[in-house]
Amino acid sequence: MMRLCITESMNEEGVTRLMEYIIITGVLLLLMIVMMFSVNASLMEGPADKLRYHAFVDIGNGISTRIVDLYVISPDNGTITTKFDIPDDVAGRGYFVDAALEGADQVIQVQAGDIQSKIAIAGIGATKGVTGSTTSAGWNMIQYDSKGFQEG
Repeated sequence: MMRLCITESMNEEGVTRLMEYIIITGVLLLLMIVMMFSVNASLMEGPADKLRYHAFVDIGNGISTRIVDLYVISPDNGTITTKFDIPDDVAGRGYFVDAALEGADQVIQVQAGDIQSKIAIAGIGATKGVTGSTTSAGWNMIQYDSKGFQEG
């Protein structure tokens, strides 16, 4: 007569392998979650911010060139209005453009959040002040009036 004897060690071996797979899978999932957060910050946001800064410098240079060109052809008496288009977004986000006096210098500031660039307008800030602001959406306008503009 043959007897079959099942011991506890055979039952424990199946449970041990299952627990091993569950623990390894849990650790790998935890590492994947940590990597998702760090990859987004280091590989996506850093280069996008660098791209935004350089694009803002290009946009500011383009606007300052348009302002200087308008200054060159400005009449002693009269009005000139010109429309121009700038990109609606840079790296998926909108931005603001502001022209103002900063000390004795006339600057064009392009910014979105923490990223900003300031471009000086050479030479015309002392004779004709440039002020105003716009957003990236739609067509934008530069106006010149020999009489000046009234605040308010």
